Amino acid sequence: MILSHYKTNTAILTIFNKRLPVRVAYIVAATAGILLTNPSFSQNTPASVTVQTGDPKDLLAVPPAISNESSPDSNPTKAVSLFAPVSSKDAPKIYTKGTPSGPADMDLRQLWLELKLNNPQLSSLRESYLSAKATVPQINAPANPQVGLVWSGMPPGSPFALGGANTPSSQNPGGISSNNSISIAQPFQFPGKKSLASDIANTNAEALLAQSESAYLQLGAQLSTLYYNALASQKQLQVLKESVMRLEMIKNVARARYSNNAAAYVEYLNAQVSQSAAQADQFNVERQLQVSLSNINTLVGRHSRERLVLRGDVPRAINSVPTLLELEDYAESSHPSLKSSALQLEAARKGVDLAKKAYLPDFQVIGSSFTPRGPFAANNGTMFYQLELDLVIPLYFFTKEKYGVEQAQRNQAAAEAGNISNRQQIVLAVNSAYAAFDQAKNQNQFLKDRQVPQADAAYKVALTQYSNNGQGFNDLLTAQTQLRTLEVQLAFAQSNLLQAQTVLLATAGKEPF
Repeated sequence: MILSHYKTNTAILTIFNKRLPVRVAYIVAATAGILLTNPSFSQNTPASVTVQTGDPKDLLAVPPAISNESSPDSNPTKAVSLFAPVSSKDAPKIYTKGTPSGPADMDLRQLWLELKLNNPQLSSLRESYLSAKATVPQINAPANPQVGLVWSGMPPGSPFALGGANTPSSQNPGGISSNNSISIAQPFQFPGKKSLASDIANTNAEALLAQSESAYLQLGAQLSTLYYNALASQKQLQVLKESVMRLEMIKNVARARYSNNAAAYVEYLNAQVSQSAAQADQFNVERQLQVSLSNINTLVGRHSRERLVLRGDVPRAINSVPTLLELEDYAESSHPSLKSSALQLEAARKGVDLAKKAYLPDFQVIGSSFTPRGPFAANNGTMFYQLELDLVIPLYFFTKEKYGVEQAQRNQAAAEAGNISNRQQIVLAVNSAYAAFDQAKNQNQFLKDRQVPQADAAYKVALTQYSNNGQGFNDLLTAQTQLRTLEVQLAFAQSNLLQAQTVLLATAGKEPF
């Protein structure tokens, strides 16, 4: 590792990599001297340069720090930092009520917790479940009683007596009728109907809960994909910064050789162009990172512009995954989607039993009291009581009941077929996710163990040869570009591996923890 810091009249050079020959150190030192003495290069000289060459061990574990504060040299007219907290003055009106006050630094487990608590889609599913559960006691409650008041007869000579109606006669000195009655009717279903109907409603509600758990796993897999993509973008930024520093060192060596008439000036220009291209790539990656963080904030129920810093630990994240048979068995026994379809099938079977109970009659009990007086007259009559039992009998040759049973049986057959199809789809999805995980694992292992170390060795050899007045500047640039490309590919390969691992576990019905 070569680390050099230089200011206006000071040049300090510290050499840590003992594998490079002393001549390389001399050339780099001469490069620093040229930067200070040659006015033709003074305009492009950065204020501080840090050069690091070595094996990148941890690709996703230490994301680069993202600061909300502008540097002292930055233009004050620039836009506000992308990750600054939202204030009331620049927030849209829809967000002026305030934003969630969650933590700014979160790992994947904390993001899943925020997703479960604050995601609007999951909140809607939870409310639908609670609404369905509220129908169960309503169905199980007794039917409302009916209270009736009957006034049979009008006062003699009343306008409502319809002429001579209720007029006293020799046969009926008190009129035709002046009885009044108060009745209370209470309907009853055949024993077992109401409890079975409430049981069906409760089973359907539990099926909704299982569907919400399945949606939670799907959204969690989407969240994990965004999370690991963001970490890969952060690592890509880090790789690009390291590439800029390596190109700075190559540029310094080319400048030193040019001052000694050992290389053409075009070599320095080519190194400068490559460095500018690497710096331009950083802008695109920063934009991608901003979009990923905004999507994560939205998915977990936060404002899209809230400050968010992701923390990740790759060695702990890449865990041992169960075998394919174990995942298939777990999915068939514990996947929320299969639980939901099994509950729907159970409700359909109970629906057939309830439809068959429609052939049984329902009841109604009516209690009445009569008195031969007007409602506002004195108590000058005798009270009479009456108890009535009614049967609600299915008539019309059981047409409604017969087709109701047929409908319930068709629903049961559809639920059975849907349960089988759902089980097949889950097992097929687990197999596909496992194949994608295995491929991502092999790709990551190949890049980590072979391609990146080989590219790093090729870059070091090319740099050593060129620093010792050897030829091959284009080979050095090619080796540096190839090393940067493979480091970025390794970062995304690790990201793809972790995404495939999370998707595999979510497909089997498990959280990735």
